Order: sequence, then structure tokens, then C-alpha cells
Amino acid sequence: MTRIQASDTLIPRQVFDAPAESVEGGKARARNDSSDTPSQGSGVKLKQRIGLLDGVAIIVGVIVGAGIFVSPKGVLMYSGSIGQSLIVWVLCGVLSMVGALCYAELGTMIPKSGGDYAYIGTAFGPLPAFLYLWVALLILVPTGNAITALTFAQYLLKPFWPSCDAPIEAVQLLAAAMICVLTVINCYNVKWVTRVTDIFTGTKVVALMVIVAAGIWYLADGHTEHWEQPFSGAIMEPGFIALAFYSGLFSYSGWNYLNFVTEELKDPYRNLPRAICISMPVVTVIYMVTNVAYFSVLSTDEILSSEAVAVTFGDKMLGFLSWIMPIAVACSTFGSLNGAIFASSRLFFVGARNGHLPAAISLININCLTPVPSLIFLCVITLLLLFIKDTYVLINYVSFVEALFTLISVAGLMWLRYKQPKAERPIRVNLALPIIYLIVCLFLVIASISRSPTEVGVGTVIILSGIPIYYLTIHNPVQWLADTSQTINMWCSKFFICMPNQEKFE
Repeated sequence: MTRIQASDTLIPRQVFDAPAESVEGGKARARNDSSDTPSQGSGVKLKQRIGLLDGVAIIVGVIVGAGIFVSPKGVLMYSGSIGQSLIVWVLCGVLSMVGALCYAELGTMIPKSGGDYAYIGTAFGPLPAFLYLWVALLILVPTGNAITALTFAQYLLKPFWPSCDAPIEAVQLLAAAMICVLTVINCYNVKWVTRVTDIFTGTKVVALMVIVAAGIWYLADGHTEHWEQPFSGAIMEPGFIALAFYSGLFSYSGWNYLNFVTEELKDPYRNLPRAICISMPVVTVIYMVTNVAYFSVLSTDEILSSEAVAVTFGDKMLGFLSWIMPIAVACSTFGSLNGAIFASSRLFFVGARNGHLPAAISLININCLTPVPSLIFLCVITLLLLFIKDTYVLINYVSFVEALFTLISVAGLMWLRYKQPKAERPIRVNLALPIIYLIVCLFLVIASISRSPTEVGVGTVIILSGIPIYYLTIHNPVQWLADTSQTINMWCSKFFICMPNQEKFE
């Protein structure tokens, strides 16, 4: 890694080193550990404050958010039947688990924050890594956060407008307020972030247990009419199947977020894979039984006509206590967005530290030891995206780009197996897992082109637009852009009371 000083300009850096060879043994790991120790001087660094329970809470908390309350409609819409919808939900969980295991190997082999950004950079070099950072900056992270914030606002306001949709202005204003409040919490203290995540993860699990219990009671009472022909109307066209998977995978998105904060995870070689193996089966089971409850109580038409499936479910099953459901869903999305802001801000922090974003974003507040400029930068981008109203278009944008870059990351795992066969790998997954993941992701990317060409085309254009940006700002930077970055860097250092991240080098 390179060090960014307050006086640095934006110049190309060699930041993606090859993994240490296993023959180095403990020495390689010792060097990694020593890089976490600040060298003598004025630099500051992020601290390892996240334990195993916090890691599980972050993964479960981020995944179980807006998706399970929005995506059931999208999966059913493109599947055509409740039976096929359940199959899609299970396969999405299995695919996410396979991807998470592949990322466990990558995360312990390359114990750097940044997730896909670090893995793609190590395997394929700085340009592909920058393209991931570029598309994450414009599409992946802020869009996902905006969807979660809008869902929070819609559900929280539902009791005040029970018979119609809340005014869009009220929804956007409340969503913006939520984003700002959580940004302040993330800026102030990492411990506060993990406590909020732990509390609201428990809240959302309780809310889903209420849905499951009500659904089981309804089903046990003899209401099995919705299950008499579970595959009636199933759509088998590949393009629709891909879009159904996109909606399902959107609900599972976030399984790789712990990889974004590896440098703040205690004992990442043990806790990263453990957190993944605990959280992913839990999430898959929760999603399955929740959808069974939805399909048992609500008809296909009721689900497809509902903008808030969980609220419609609560109105039908909870009677005068139906107000609990929108509040519980709001709490769920609040905790999910909190974890997403915490993890995703580290992606931009690491990118800036490596010279792929303005250096100001890599600054750390000297009192709170948090990347305050990165958090505020993410907050501003997310606020701008609140003005896009069509949630399902946003989901298709996010899912296509995410599937493409996770495909590239897992391809990087296989490339590193070939390029660095002796590299130290605390976890080594069976080669069949990344191959299966690559084949499925390739199908999703190709099949979606026929049914959502506009979203795929726009996503591709945004990705390719990063190439000239890279050469103008990173590879051969234009002087006035470098001067502007330097000015912003100095201003942020003073205004936010920040200093550059500093690491020890060999």
C-alpha cells in the first residue's frame, strides 16, 4: 500500500501487490500484521474493533433489509408462480453462499479492506480495479443505499397514509434525514455503529419471526388454497429467469460487505470465514420461511398489486396490531442502511488511499479515527439518487453490474490460483465452487440482455466511461485536476480535523 500525505497530488501508484508466497509462512503474516501498526510519525489508522458477533451482525444486518420487503414482488413477477419463486429464492441463497465462500478465500489471501476492489486490483491490475470503484461510486453503493432509505421512509409513513401512497416529497425528505443521521453516527464512533447494527439486526429478525408465525398459523388452520397448483403460470424463458434471479440476489446483496472492512476485523483469518458460514445459512432459512408465509396468506394478485408486501400481510393477519409491521420494517431497513454505510464508505476510503479517488476521501479524523470525508462524500452521492422513483429499474441496474463484477472477482480467484499457486491461502475452496459461480453469473449477465437491454446498455456505458476518466486523472493526470484535488485535500484536512492514513512499509 502507499501512503497519502496531506501534500500528495494524484499520481499513479503501484498499490496492488501479489499475495505473499506460502513458503514465507509466519513471516508473511507477520508483515501483514506489522502493516497495521502505525509507523512513528503523525499518521493515524483504522483500528481493529469488529469481533465475530459484530461481523455476523453486519452481514445479516446488511442483507436482511429492504430486499425481503421489496423483492418478493419482483421475483414473483418474473417467475410467474409461487413454486418457481421459492426455487429462485433457494438458488439465490445457495449461489450467494458459494460466492461468499469464494470471497472467504480471497479475503484471507488478500487481507485488505475494499473487497472486490482489492481482489480485482491484485489479480488484474489498477484499471479493472478503478472501473469497479467507478461503477460502485455511481451505481452499486449509493443506489442500494437510496433504495433502502426510500423503503424505510415509505414504511414508516404508511400508518399516516393507510389508504394511499405517502407524498413522494415526504418520503424523500424522511429518507434524506435518515441518511444524514446515520452518517453522523458513522462519523462519530465505530462502536456506536456496531451497537446500532446489533440492536436492529435483532429487531428485524423478530419482525420476520412474527410474519413466519402468522403464516404458519394461517397455513395450519387449513388455508392451503394457494399451494394447490404452485407452478401454475411459471415462466421458463431465460431472460425472465435472469430478472427473477436479479430481484432475489438483490435481497441477498451485502454478503461481501464484511470483506470491505477486513482491516477493522479482529483476527480476520478466522473471523471472516466463520462470520460468512454462520450468517449465510441463517439468512437463507429466514428468507425461505418468510416467503412461504407471504405466499400462504396473500394471493399472487395481492402480492403483485402491493407496494409494501409486509404491510399488506400485516393488514390481513394482525388486525388492530397491523401498525407494528411498518414500524418493524422501518427498523429493519434502518439497521441495514447503517451497516451498508459503515462498510461501503471504507471502499471509497481505500480507493482514495490508493490514489484512485481524490486524496481527501482517505483522510481520517484524529479524534474519532473514522474516515469522515469518505462518509460525507457517500452521503452526498446517495442523497442525489433519492430523486429516482422507479425502484425496480434501480434494482436491475444494480444487479447487472454487481453480477458482472462479482464474476470478475471470482475469475480473479482462479487466475491467482494459476498465477500464484504457492501463495498463502488460509482457506482454499474446492475449485468446483468458483467454476459453478462463474457459469451462473455468466448466464445471468448474458440472459438479462434480451429482457432489459436499456438497463444493461446504460450500465455498460457507465462502466466504459471510467476508462477515459482513469487515463485523465490517474494514469496521466491533467495538472489542473491534480491541483484541484490538492486544494480540496488541504481544505478537508483543516475543516474535518483529519490526517492522512499512514502505514508502515518494508
